[in-house]
Amino acid sequence: MIFFDQEDTFGIIVWMRLKNANILVIDDDTDVLTAMRLLLKSSVKQVVTEKNPNQILSLLGRHSFDVVILDMNFNGLINTGNEGIYWLKKIKELNAKVDVILITAYGDMDLAIRSLKDGASDFLVKPWKNERLLQAIQDILDKKRPDISKKWNPNIDGTTMVGESTIMEDVFLKIKKVAPTDANILILGENGTGKDLIARAIHDHSLRKNKPFVKVDVGALTESLFESELFGYKKGAFTGAREDRQGRFEVAEGGTLFLDEIGNISLQQQARLLTVLQNRQVTPLGANQPIPIDIRLICATNVGISSLADERTFRKDLIYRINTVEIMVPALKDRGGDVVLLAKHFVEVYAEKYMKSGLILNDDFISKLKTYHFPGNVRELQYALERAVIMTDGATLSATDLVFSPIERKETTVEPKNLNLEAVEKNTILKVIEKNGGNISKSAKELGITRTALYRRLNKYDL
Repeated sequence: MIFFDQEDTFGIIVWMRLKNANILVIDDDTDVLTAMRLLLKSSVKQVVTEKNPNQILSLLGRHSFDVVILDMNFNGLINTGNEGIYWLKKIKELNAKVDVILITAYGDMDLAIRSLKDGASDFLVKPWKNERLLQAIQDILDKKRPDISKKWNPNIDGTTMVGESTIMEDVFLKIKKVAPTDANILILGENGTGKDLIARAIHDHSLRKNKPFVKVDVGALTESLFESELFGYKKGAFTGAREDRQGRFEVAEGGTLFLDEIGNISLQQQARLLTVLQNRQVTPLGANQPIPIDIRLICATNVGISSLADERTFRKDLIYRINTVEIMVPALKDRGGDVVLLAKHFVEVYAEKYMKSGLILNDDFISKLKTYHFPGNVRELQYALERAVIMTDGATLSATDLVFSPIERKETTVEPKNLNLEAVEKNTILKVIEKNGGNISKSAKELGITRTALYRRLNKYDL
């Protein structure tokens, strides 16, 4: 998962989808190709232009394009407006998933309707409006967003989440299943794994997506603030209550209420919350009449479910009320190749932010990433990579640029549970490489093997 402040999320995602797009433009007019290239080059990843339509299939065979912008008429053929239809069909025969925008000087609605029926994604008339063209591309990229149950990558969905590991595919699949329902969700996971973004993803894919998404860190609320913050109050209810104030339940009416750190609230607070959830109504402090509520509840905690089930600290009846479905967000160390995927994305984002585009991650940098255990999870990875981008002076990020926060370092002396010889060797390699800050030469020397031999073992254990 990727983390940004919620108010920045959607602007960043729109930018990222366009920024990562590859566009092919086919037109026999050089001026049109030049205008397209100038318009798109600053907005998308790559623009390829071609005058000869006979090169279309060859280009599509060698490269992957998100959108093809195709002229309807070419000088080498009969000018009937059907040339574009012909090449549209050829493109679709080669790859039915390629999106095509047809563009022509002929404002013929019958031709437009025909092209859409034959598989075109959109139809524009020359002279086009730049805003309309960019919006057409954006609409196509929005529709191409990966299904939530499949692998998500930096061309990402409306919420900032990236992952392609099997364990994350299971999380995405569960989100897809529960999001359209009104089931109460409990999200479990360590700090820094992205529980808040899972909550946001569920809301964004629910029937309540156009209603409020309200987050409350209930674990940070004192006993005195708990009721006034969640349930609201009337003017004069207590000293300092100078006007009526809606509680978070009312603010979230019709939408989703996300209660973070639910495992940290007291038994007394739990009892108050349970009453509201059972009755589906709140009574603001100082009021006599209850107010009906219609919200979808999502809760999150870093407390394990077994600890949460201890009735000395948490009511079981409340667990059942908030936990129709639970989603376990894995720690970053359990997500395999997602570490490198996330790292590349963060580097791209921060390289753009700090005007250091084109940064490359060398092998030592990637090896250090793979061998670190990330106690701070994705949040720690994000901050480490932002620091690396800021501090580097070159075009290549090496292991020395990657410095992990001492806040998260924890020395442990726990014996490995698995005493299998290969497991012991793997764990030893991991510890030595981490000890040496990802320096492969030093690690190989300490292990008593050559650098080449160490690389062979890294490949053997998929490190």
